[in-house]
Amino acid sequence: MTALDEAPTAPAPAAPSGPGPFAPIASGPYAEREHLITENLKQIYDPEIPMNIVDLGLIYGMEWTGDSVKLKMTLTAPGCPVAGILAEEVKMAIEKVPNVHGATVEMTWEPPWSPDRMSDFAKRQFGYA
Repeated sequence: MTALDEAPTAPAPAAPSGPGPFAPIASGPYAEREHLITENLKQIYDPEIPMNIVDLGLIYGMEWTGDSVKLKMTLTAPGCPVAGILAEEVKMAIEKVPNVHGATVEMTWEPPWSPDRMSDFAKRQFGYA
């Protein structure tokens, strides 16, 4: 049995919800899966801004229960017309990762998104750094 096959009873800690981009957990039973999820999510671009949702800082964290994950994310504006479509695309990207047996996407508006949440790469691309 590998660490990926183990199903701890307590959820992994979520990433901090303060300013700055989401970073997968560095070690533990979920580290490899979070890394793969993050790589998949980097293939999803905001439909109005030419940048992926990870570098934009739209991912707030992941909470694990066994092999199922709840991803918390936001959008750049609450009235985004593609919120449902984007959430479904995110869910499908998560469920492509081996040993993930369920995913839910929770939209949150707290804390509100701001350019401070973007990665250094995105800040440079948009002239914030």
